[in-house]
Amino acid sequence: MKKTRLITGIGVLVAAGAFLISADHIDAPSSMGTTADIADFYAFEPTEGSDLTTFVVDLQSNVLPDLAYGTFDEDILTEINIDLDGDLVEDKVIQAIPRNGRMYYFYGDPGQTGLSSSILENNPLGDVEISSSSAVIETTSDGVRIFAGPRQDPFFFDFFQFNAVIGGMAPEGFKTPDEAEDTFDGANTLSIVVEMPNAMLGTPTGTNALGLTVYKAWVTTNRKQ
Repeated sequence: MKKTRLITGIGVLVAAGAFLISADHIDAPSSMGTTADIADFYAFEPTEGSDLTTFVVDLQSNVLPDLAYGTFDEDILTEINIDLDGDLVEDKVIQAIPRNGRMYYFYGDPGQTGLSSSILENNPLGDVEISSSSAVIETTSDGVRIFAGPRQDPFFFDFFQFNAVIGGMAPEGFKTPDEAEDTFDGANTLSIVVEMPNAMLGTPTGTNALGLTVYKAWVTTNRKQ
């Protein structure tokens, strides 16, 4: 088994934006601004009442549209951790690691929990060509859909008006949705997407603010020792 060392904490969704680059959130100092930097994490049903769950991890938030796209780092293992019994310890993990222009996915019980991870080489989920100018999506025999490649940053935030409001320079307050400007429009991230049948994931036990049953999930990035 290949061992990897955790270098960044959980991606945090409630935070400020990165100045003039793109949306980003609070990361551990050792990962901030590196190829292990987590920008966003999303988990949702693709359609209401679906028996599928889609997981999206966005990395490297400073991939600007007028520059060459960033590349996935082959020394970085991205891991989606899923807690099924409410103890906030991962019971299942979805892993993604790039090799020679393809993203390889693994899924199963974690080899170990906590600050270190081991690649589940005996539990492959599938692999897909890393997209460039056009999106490449693979569907496995288990009904899992996978994607990896650059996508436009989905984070909408009027960064300058926000700073003006909190700095006391905008007595009128925040702009209306029609007037607000998306500071990060056109900026890009590198996205890892996995859509899986819930039957493969197990029974969710978490509850969100709306009272809906959800999977308790978080993302870590790990660097090879």
